[in-house]
Formats: sequence, C-alpha cells, structure tokens
Amino acid sequence: MFNRFFVIFLIFFLGVLAPTNVFAQQRIEVAQNSSPTLWDLLFGPPKKQATPQKIKKPTVRRTVPSVSVPLVNDEIAKAPDASRLMVIGDSLAVDLAKSLTNFYVDDPNLVIISKGVGSSGFVRSDFYDWGEALKNEIELDSFDILVVFMGINDRQPLMGEQTSAQPLSEAWRGAYTQRLSEFLNQLTSANKPVIWLGMPPMAPPKFSASLAQISALQKLASFSAGADFIDIYERFTDENGKYISQGPDINGQQVLMRKSDGIHFSRAGSDKLAFYINQSLKGFYRSGTISLAIIDPLEGTDAGALQRLPFQGLGQLRLLQVAGAALTINKEAQRANELLLDLEITPAPSDINFPNAPLGRVDAFVELKE
Repeated sequence: MFNRFFVIFLIFFLGVLAPTNVFAQQRIEVAQNSSPTLWDLLFGPPKKQATPQKIKKPTVRRTVPSVSVPLVNDEIAKAPDASRLMVIGDSLAVDLAKSLTNFYVDDPNLVIISKGVGSSGFVRSDFYDWGEALKNEIELDSFDILVVFMGINDRQPLMGEQTSAQPLSEAWRGAYTQRLSEFLNQLTSANKPVIWLGMPPMAPPKFSASLAQISALQKLASFSAGADFIDIYERFTDENGKYISQGPDINGQQVLMRKSDGIHFSRAGSDKLAFYINQSLKGFYRSGTISLAIIDPLEGTDAGALQRLPFQGLGQLRLLQVAGAALTINKEAQRANELLLDLEITPAPSDINFPNAPLGRVDAFVELKE
C-alpha cells in the first residue's frame, strides 16, 4: 500500500518540477507508443536496438606500375635482300596474301607483297588491266616470284574491238586463252617463276560449273607457259565431287573452310591454301633465294632431243625422272639405238683369268658339249 502511494507521489512531483518542453517531449513520446507502461512513464521508453549493418570489405585497388613495359613483337624483321613473293588476283587473292604473310612470319628471307584487287579479272580490262599492271611491276622489278589466284569475276562477256563474246562460248574461250598467254609470256620473258592457283568449287552449282571450265583454260595456259599449276578443286569437295563448306585444316581438325557466301575462304581455308603454295614454292625457294636453275641429270645425252613439256620446279624434275615416257621429235636417238641393237661387243682379253664360281651357284655356267 505504501509503495503505491510513493509511486503516485513521485509521478506528481516529477510533473510539477519538470520543464514544460521536457514534459511535452515525454507526452509526444508517450503518444507515439500505442500501449505505454508505467515503466515507460517513469524512466522513458526502452532504447531501440540498432540493426546490425553489413560491413563492406574495403576494395583494394591495384595500382598500375608507372614503368612502361615494351610490347613484344612476334614478327621477325625481314632481311634487306629477302626474296619477294607477290600475290595478285581478285578478292580471293587478298585473303590468300594475309594467310601467306602469317605462314612466313618467322622467315626473315621471304616477304609477301599483296596486290589483290577486288572485282578484278582477265575479262574486264576496262575496270582493271592486269596485263598493263604486270608490265609495270616487271619494269619496277618489284617481285621475284608471282602467285596468281583469280577468276571468280571472269564469267562475263568479253569485249573485243568490234565484237562481244558471250561467256564460255568458243569465241570467248579463244580470246580468254589469248589474254592468259599474253599475261604469262611477260613473266616467261622476264624469267619470273609463277605459281597459279586453280579455281575451287562454289556453293551455287551453275557458278561452280562455269568456274571449273575457266580453271581448265587457266591450267592449259599455265602448262604451256611453264608455270606451276595447283589444282585445288577436289581438295574442297566431298567424295561425290560436290561443294562442302567444312573440311580438315592443316592440323587435321574439321573446321569451316568457306565463308557464308559459298565463294570465299575462311581464315582456316586460306591457311590451307597457303600450305599448298608452300609445297609448290619448295621447287623455287631454297636457302633464302628464289631460282629457276634446275640440274638436268640428262644434260649432254640423247634425252635432249626428246620432247618435254615446259614444266618448272618440281614438275620438271618429276618429268626428267620418268624421261622414258617422253616421245622423240623426229627420229630415234642414235646412241640409245646403238646401246640396244649393237651386237658387236668387244670380248674381254684372253689373258685375264676369271675365277670359276662353285657348282650349284647361279653364276656357275657349265659349258654344254654336244
């Protein structure tokens, strides 16, 4: 009972003595609480516990060193007297030149020069005259060996001085072959070796068939001028001879060989073409130099009178190795005829005694007496 009166008295005493602003503040605080207790009135509301905040880890910023690090250049500097391989042609040649540059990036003795012109060819000389362009390059002596990859823009009417020949007609074939011959004769006269890349199959069937005929004309012209011709058609087809967009790369992995247009090559496809070029280039490029000099093992013999196709490089070496398949131009070689038909063989001197082979051996000849 006493405790209750004491609490009431204490409340009255605090209400009288407390300042007005403090009492008002207590009233506000009490009003904000929906159910105040006696303890809240005497000693104030309980302090709210602060919600724990997540402590963020300090971000560590890595400082870049102020010392400049030189970039590593993987490309080997070319020698001043390096051999110069020039690639000419249409847009196919542009991609091929890039792959050849990467292929020989570690060879300081060979420089790749790209001279490809998109949409060009041997038909539209009014757009770009490759015959005149080659003449200028020969006069400047700007290359040592030439790679030609061109033809996808040649299925067009060939304009002459007075007539126009339709694509792949008989007149067109004659005029086109003549232009190829004039182009290649410039290289033969300048003693410049040539590697000619044939046309690949294309995704559009009619376009592919037309380019196959154009590639056949290029092949005959190349053989006649002594150029090395690389036939790549079957290397980018399936077992039925049809166009395929995928195939094994130089590492044997199945990858995409052609671009989505079904005409141009992908990076892997162009790299594969560079590999084929390298195989042919070995017939000309040795020890950092390019040369047409070929050792003829039949020089000074009657084989010089035999008819041989004007192959260069490995092609001529292979032909010389099978020279027995060559035909004579006018008559039989006298020396060969004598070796085969001369029956007057000089006998060995009689004073030389050869040891007799033991009986039973294959070379033991027994004189038969009648």
